[in-house]
Amino acid sequence: MASSSSSSSYSLLLFLSLLLLPYITSSNIITIPISHLPKNPHPDPYQHLSYLANSSLKRAHHLKNPQTTPPHTNTEIPFFSHSYGGYSIPLSFGTPPQTLPFMMDTGSDLTWFPCGKNYQCINCSTYLNNTAEVKSFIPNLSSSSEPLACLNPKCAMVYPKIHCPDCKLGSKNCTRRCPWYTYPYGSGDTSGSLLSETLHLPNRRVPDFLVGCSIRASDQPAAGIAGLGRGPASLPTQLAVKKFSYCLLSRLFDDTNKSSSLVLVGGKDSVKKTKGISYTPFVKNPEVPGKGAFLTYYYVGLSRITVGGRRVKIPYRYLRPDKNGSGGTIVDSGTTFTHMAPEVFELVAGEFEKLMKGYKRAEEVEALTRLRPCYNVSGIETPMFPSVTFHFKGGAEMALPEENYMAPAGWKVLCLTIRGDNLPVISSGPSIILGSFQMQNYHVEYDLQNERFGFKQQQCN
Repeated sequence: MASSSSSSSYSLLLFLSLLLLPYITSSNIITIPISHLPKNPHPDPYQHLSYLANSSLKRAHHLKNPQTTPPHTNTEIPFFSHSYGGYSIPLSFGTPPQTLPFMMDTGSDLTWFPCGKNYQCINCSTYLNNTAEVKSFIPNLSSSSEPLACLNPKCAMVYPKIHCPDCKLGSKNCTRRCPWYTYPYGSGDTSGSLLSETLHLPNRRVPDFLVGCSIRASDQPAAGIAGLGRGPASLPTQLAVKKFSYCLLSRLFDDTNKSSSLVLVGGKDSVKKTKGISYTPFVKNPEVPGKGAFLTYYYVGLSRITVGGRRVKIPYRYLRPDKNGSGGTIVDSGTTFTHMAPEVFELVAGEFEKLMKGYKRAEEVEALTRLRPCYNVSGIETPMFPSVTFHFKGGAEMALPEENYMAPAGWKVLCLTIRGDNLPVISSGPSIILGSFQMQNYHVEYDLQNERFGFKQQQCN
């Protein structure tokens, strides 16, 4: 049964890919300006770190237990860091184009925008005091906006087993629409209807792009989501790109006017190996009934972690996903702080604490920020923290700069920004989720054609 399911999924992806090929056109690498999303909602450093830690935890829980050859093509889109931990890119939809900000998310597929004049953002006070400030897409102002029909093959991108009652395949008289969606995230959800719309990229026009028109959301940022996952509805899949990369600006919890770029690569350029990058193969996604979201994630082969040069003795079952989807490591741009299964975190944090015995713990800050360990370094001119290195299959090593794993928490206090979750041992899902904070000032590359993940440390300008 599993092989039959796999075969039908592959056939669907192949069919959808053939549909998308005509939309790839030649273009140069172009940068698009972007507007900032709201400023840091928590000026107090303790509240802010606590918020980031808590939202990362919610995100980790969701990822572990989710609800349910073209011509030469390069497209470069700039994106900014934002103080609450996200990165956004601008995308333009409609005729004439309406440009909106989208949070970049490698852990999901659907691209959606706030939609309509009556868009409701419930419990979004974390981000906004007034939902009227949310910029929404107005379908009535676009001549290319069409509700997605149930018989449209792209409806199957979101609903692979869709059945359209009273509609015969090929019928031109069926008015039934593709079903309403509700899409869950770590901190909330969004719901709305699916549209066929025109996406405008630099020197490229992509008609009949599948996008979500959300009329409500809860606990979401003041932006849509650009899904960059591995599924058929994702931005890379719909654009038929073979590789995409980005460089994450250093956050330091401050919004800036600097931007870096998301680069989408297709055609012959996708076979080129980027200079200076270390690669590790993607790990095969686990196929688990009822957990289709696991097929969206980017699994990588983390083989070991060293702290201060010492190998942390992590049991193998946490490093590779099993047939039930438990274990393994994923890369997720939507998670701020790296999350680990509690057993893995205790081993890593324990080794870190052993090497920091001469430093004073700031336990009151740990209680406020929900991060640990935290250390008071007042009176210490140059505090020295143990190194943290992720070692991957194939020999790639990510030796984290100190600012990528130690965050300031008030005056002369620094906290480790790797967290343990509180899910039970029997919980399914990845054991380690590599967050974006750990990858700031890294050029990271998702090579979909050669099935590998690459990275190199560099300043993102």
